[in-house]
Amino acid sequence: GSFVTEIESDAFEDCTSLKNVTIPDSVTEIAYGAFEGCTSLKNVTIPDSVKEIDSYVFEGCTSLENVTIPDSVKEIAYRAFAGCTSLTSVTIPDSVEYIGSRAFYNCTSLTTVTISENLRDIEDYVFYGCTNLTSIIIPDSVTEIGHYAFADCTSLTSITIPDSVEYIDPTAFEGTGVKLPERFN
Repeated sequence: GSFVTEIESDAFEDCTSLKNVTIPDSVTEIAYGAFEGCTSLKNVTIPDSVKEIDSYVFEGCTSLENVTIPDSVKEIAYRAFAGCTSLTSVTIPDSVEYIGSRAFYNCTSLTTVTISENLRDIEDYVFYGCTNLTSIIIPDSVTEIGHYAFADCTSLTSITIPDSVEYIDPTAFEGTGVKLPERFN
């Protein structure tokens, strides 16, 4: 028999009645915008055959509460989870080496984030507007935090920044209660 290996671009875009998705383990790629705008989607199980979560894949899935990102994923692309306003926590596994700009932009219910120990840069606007995020631990692998990376995370008051971080953009924590270490002022 034949197996599905890719969920095509925009395959389920704006399927507003879709509630739960279990992606089969034959799938290696979830393409651009595959589930974008599926406003009733609550739970997604991504198999460990998937290597990348492409741009806009879950953008605007306003009911998405749970997503498990498997250890096989190396990249979470631009705006992959932007506007997932019901997502409360996310664990980015250590396999992830790159998170695109605005990947978790305006995930307003996000309270807990665990960041990959292999991520080098926190790109521009990645967690912008995550208004319920209260604390974050930056792993030792990170060397740079980009423009507005955590800006307008209005509940953010606690951050752990390791010595590995060489550069923090001046706008990275704009609109938060975070006080940067002296070496960045």
